[in-house]
Amino acid sequence: MNPSNPLESIYFVNIPKLDLSSCNSFEIDPTIPLPVQKKPGQSEDDFNPKEIEPEQILAGMLTILAYDSKNTQLDYYRSLLKKIKPNLKKELCEAAILKTKNEDFDLAEEIFRALIGFDPEDVAIILNMALFLDQRADSYRNSGLFEDADAYDADAYSYYEQAMNAEPPLPDVYFNVGFYYMKQHKFREAKDAFETYLALTCETSDEEMGENGVYKKERAQEIINNINNQNMDDENFKAAYDLISSGQEEKGLEQIRDFLQSNPKVWNGWFMLGWGLRRLERYADAKQAFQEALKYGGDTNADTYNELSLCYIEEKDFAEAKKCLMKALSLEPESTKIISNLGYLALAMGNKQEARNYFTAVLEFDPKDKIAAAELMKLEQEAE
Repeated sequence: MNPSNPLESIYFVNIPKLDLSSCNSFEIDPTIPLPVQKKPGQSEDDFNPKEIEPEQILAGMLTILAYDSKNTQLDYYRSLLKKIKPNLKKELCEAAILKTKNEDFDLAEEIFRALIGFDPEDVAIILNMALFLDQRADSYRNSGLFEDADAYDADAYSYYEQAMNAEPPLPDVYFNVGFYYMKQHKFREAKDAFETYLALTCETSDEEMGENGVYKKERAQEIINNINNQNMDDENFKAAYDLISSGQEEKGLEQIRDFLQSNPKVWNGWFMLGWGLRRLERYADAKQAFQEALKYGGDTNADTYNELSLCYIEEKDFAEAKKCLMKALSLEPESTKIISNLGYLALAMGNKQEARNYFTAVLEFDPKDKIAAAELMKLEQEAE
């Protein structure tokens, strides 16, 4: 999270007329001070009101919209921006999406916040903010920044919640929040979200929905069927995940065993059992559970092979561990978690150069990955 206060870079100045090269001059209210963004490296002593450039005023108003929701002149600043930049919302949306793709997260978040300040009633913008924060959380978690990831997950949910409370309801909100709940292993909530999406779109024809819309409807129904068929919204299943993830593995194992008694062919249940056993360092038992998961459908899931590989590594069966990790990588070719584990396998086998190559590859995918960076530093120190 960024601890700095963007408002500290703003000056307020009374200006009698705004003159931009991109539009005609127009009268403004000289009694209302305009926010001006300081230039990089500019100190208070260097600030000269006569040298203000129009872009500084635009940037200043956007900063106020993004970070000062209690400012009494927000409506006035919005009206000025609409006159100066009629296509501002479209331009900002495109810029935010591009910055997100490039993982320039700080700037992307600033743009999204400015967008919400510019049009706080636009549910699509609120949803895009939630999706952005959701993606940022995933990126941080993959990089080993777990506290930041949890914080951004919480922020994402607050925006999903705002979007779900909007009237009239926007179907895409429920489609996307369904995947958010899936990530949190909240399968009952995910099922409810996907069912709501289908209910909101049931009277819309395939022609109106378009190819992407039809795909979403089919995908939502597929996930609902999967949750139902595997009984993933069962209370024992949910309790097992909550307990194991919070460090209460023994209690979680009791819950998942109760679940498996009634659902012996549900791969997710066997995976959960293996996960809890592996965390307790009961590798032989965990391995058996993951093999059961593969038998009942977990063979399409990279995490199953990844977890199984960790058991083989602990048993020093490096050949089987390598097979599992390569299978996992074939399912998720850009997973930094799997590539990191290939690095750890190489270390366990004494192949330091190979390990170095894998950890370097992780940083090429994600320069912020703390785990890979730490392992590379250890290798460099050992080489000295």
